[in-house]
Amino acid sequence: MTTETSARLSSWRLLLGNPVTLVSAAVLVAIAVIAVTANWIAPYGVNDVNVPDALQPPSGAHWFGTDELGRDVLSRVLVAIQASMRVAVVSVAFAVIVGVTVGIIAGYRGGWLDTIFMRIVDVMFAFPVLLLALAVVAILGPGVTTTILAIGIVYTPIFARVARASTLSVRVEPYVSVSRTMGTGHLYILGRHILPNVAGPLVVQTSLSLAFAILSEAALSFLGLGIQPPQPSLGRMIFDSQGFVTMAWWMAVFPGAAIFVAVLAFNLLGDGLRDVLDPKQRTMIEARRKQ
Repeated sequence: MTTETSARLSSWRLLLGNPVTLVSAAVLVAIAVIAVTANWIAPYGVNDVNVPDALQPPSGAHWFGTDELGRDVLSRVLVAIQASMRVAVVSVAFAVIVGVTVGIIAGYRGGWLDTIFMRIVDVMFAFPVLLLALAVVAILGPGVTTTILAIGIVYTPIFARVARASTLSVRVEPYVSVSRTMGTGHLYILGRHILPNVAGPLVVQTSLSLAFAILSEAALSFLGLGIQPPQPSLGRMIFDSQGFVTMAWWMAVFPGAAIFVAVLAFNLLGDGLRDVLDPKQRTMIEARRKQ
């Protein structure tokens, strides 16, 4: 058995032996299923107004109760989860593609190109995440597309930093130097040697960024700058519940619980993946288990 195969088997054993990671992964699978099937499993139309049933508590007819217009909260939460996941996945995918490309090129080429790219990244890091997202939305206007672009821009520097740091540590390895000496093309070296070695940290960062992307989307929607009505969003539902907290707690609790569960699951999955993919963490965990 090769060293690489042994390490892969060890990683799988650690992953399958971590119940917290497995539970968080199962929760995220359930959330993904909800996001895909929300329009079919929602018991009512998300904008079906029924004023006589306004502010009804959870019951057999409305499991999550109704809001101030008599709309079914469960149906709106399900469709809002779909919207939040779509925004989070697309925005983080944008950040991964742009950030990793910039980071790998900067780390691999070095010199003036690295300096320019990293100074731009440093400037972006100087702004608080939400403030930078607000600035982008303020310039381009509210909406789903703008929210995706804003969150994607905000998290691009993070992936650029992670990719660059990993590339700097890999490009000095002997096998990379040998490939250069043999005249191997840069694209082959990047695809064969650099990218596989930076994939681990990027997978962990992707999981964590998805959690924060959900929070960012909820914050923008809460402020009225994200997903716009009549499309439901978790942040907007919490905003709308402010005037009814004392008489209709369910209007805020269930959307808030959806955000909490999704963010917690992504964070726990990221922690579990870090323990598996980081060789130092994996060695420490295996050593503790042998004691």
